[in-house]
This record gives sequence, structure tokens and C-alpha cells, in this order.
Amino acid sequence: MPGPRTHVALLRAINVGGRNGLPMKDLAALCAAVGCRDVVTYIQSGNVAFSASAAVAKRLPAALRRAIQAHAKIDVPVIVRDAAALKAIARANPFVETGADVAELHVGFLADAPRAAHIAALDPMRSPPDAFVVQGSEVYFRFPKGVGQSKLTVTYFDAKLATTITLRNWRTVGALLGLLQ
Repeated sequence: MPGPRTHVALLRAINVGGRNGLPMKDLAALCAAVGCRDVVTYIQSGNVAFSASAAVAKRLPAALRRAIQAHAKIDVPVIVRDAAALKAIARANPFVETGADVAELHVGFLADAPRAAHIAALDPMRSPPDAFVVQGSEVYFRFPKGVGQSKLTVTYFDAKLATTITLRNWRTVGALLGLLQ
């Protein structure tokens, strides 16, 4: 029987809009090939829960990205969080505390913590009534009209924060937490 999973890998733009196709069974096999154990995927858009040592998890973003490039000929950013970090992220959502509708909530996972100057360059009025809060290596979002209507895009945050971001809706964050139990 597998033990508890210890990490999640979040891949950006896998199987989205008919682009960057990668079957989840292939993704799971690639994760195993780079040292992950107890691998399970969630939905078709690049969410993986797995067990791994801290050393494997640390090198996983680069190793899995290379493995996907070699296997599927696509370049996909990979961001990893451990179970403790994901639990803390879920507890820290400032929009949950205000009673926002969870259907409006998303989390942007950043590859690296942004510098204060980059955060200060973000325009809080870029896409009203959308809102965001940067905390550490995450950006919490509230999209009252839906994420598809927002000008708060991954391209905008990649450029302004000088790192890579991938978004997950609040339901997916909860499901990933469940996979780590």
C-alpha cells in the first residue's frame, strides 16, 4: 500500500485549448522515471501528487521539464510544492477570510518568490473588479466575472514578477490537498 504523498507538481498549460497534449499516463510515467513514487494525476491539465525525497523534489522542476521536452516535444514549466506548503497556502487565502464565493477564487503558484520592486509594479486596478494579493511565492486571485474575462493573465504576471506562474482554481487546490492525505 502506498504511503502518503508528499508533494504536488503543477504544470502550466498541459492539455489546454487543444495545445500541449500530454496523456496523464505518460506524465505519471515520466514522473516515476525522474524519481517520484506513488504518482497520481488529477484531471487532464497537469496536476500530479507524488512521494519523493527533498532532493528529488528540488530537482524535479528541471528534470521533469526536460523529460517532457524529450518525450512530447513541448516545453512546460513545472512548479512543485510540498504538502506542508500547500496546506499553508490553503489556510492563507485572504479572499476566503472575507467570505468570497469560492467559485471565484484561484491561486497562482510562482516558480520563485518575486522581488518587492516587481510586486510594487503590479497594477491593482488593471482589471476591476478582479483582485489579487501576492504572498510569498503565491498570488491569490478573485475573479468575480470569471478568469477568462480578466486582464490579470499569466503573461502579465510572468512579465511583471520576472518569474513563471501557473493558476489553479480553488476546487483544484482542495482536490490536490485531498490527494496528499
